[in-house]
Amino acid sequence: MSNKPNLALELPLTGSRLIEASAGTGKTFTISALYVRLVLGHGGEARGFGRALLPPEILVVTFTEAATQELRDRIRTRLAQSARHFRGELADPDELLVALRNEYPPADWPRCALRLDTAAQWMDEAAVSTIHSWCQRMLREHAFDSGSLFTQTLETDQSDLLAEVVNDFWREHFYPLHGAALAWVHKHWGSPDALRQRARPLLGLGLGVAHADIRALIETALAERGQRLAALKEPWLLWAEELRTLLDGACASKAVDGRRLQARWYNGWCDALKAWASDSEAVQLDLGTGFARLTADGLLEVWKQGM
Repeated sequence: MSNKPNLALELPLTGSRLIEASAGTGKTFTISALYVRLVLGHGGEARGFGRALLPPEILVVTFTEAATQELRDRIRTRLAQSARHFRGELADPDELLVALRNEYPPADWPRCALRLDTAAQWMDEAAVSTIHSWCQRMLREHAFDSGSLFTQTLETDQSDLLAEVVNDFWREHFYPLHGAALAWVHKHWGSPDALRQRARPLLGLGLGVAHADIRALIETALAERGQRLAALKEPWLLWAEELRTLLDGACASKAVDGRRLQARWYNGWCDALKAWASDSEAVQLDLGTGFARLTADGLLEVWKQGM
């Protein structure tokens, strides 16, 4: 998008038009110019709307309240500037205003100036809104057709509503928990506030998860995890000792780099493995640097002649 007059003056005002623009490229300039054209009925049958419009008949929609007020003020200023130019009172008009006035015969300039002045004074009632404000207005004004309430409250910040929903969910589903399910919820979420923070990024994703019994869901998941964990642990009571024996022999025969692998390190790792494998309740396994060293690649780094 650019500020060249031909774009704002030649764009047809009928049908659907798309103007792509990044920040600072003249969006507000172009919008205000199109607004002036609509007020004047500029463009005739070919490029115009077909008749002149007034602010209550023109809808301008933006995203934030701050942008709404700024856009309303800029359009009002542009209408007033245009009126002054049509009366010959503007000392230094820009190219767009010069080109726009030149498309009307001088005899029509007073009429155009009056219409632009009227529109500028009417901007307080202009339909310049955020998307949600406009939707609220339509629901209110067409309450019978939409089946909505006559009195509505626009909620722009849903933090309190989300907190209320999470608190209700917590009371309904987590208060009755006990045993392993309760311990898991307490450990991983702890409080409604913590759950709300975890759930917030998921809002609006449309996951389509059907309502389920949260207690049964957690208990089933924990049972499945317990079975898989038990199967994972079962061989490690034997493997940990076999690993210790292998490393003892390698250190004794100096087959490994003694500066990078020592008994005081791997004995601790093997003990931790056995303790974890023998404890049916243990989930986490903390081996520190042992996680990397006890892999095949980690042992090849310290083995002198290959394994």
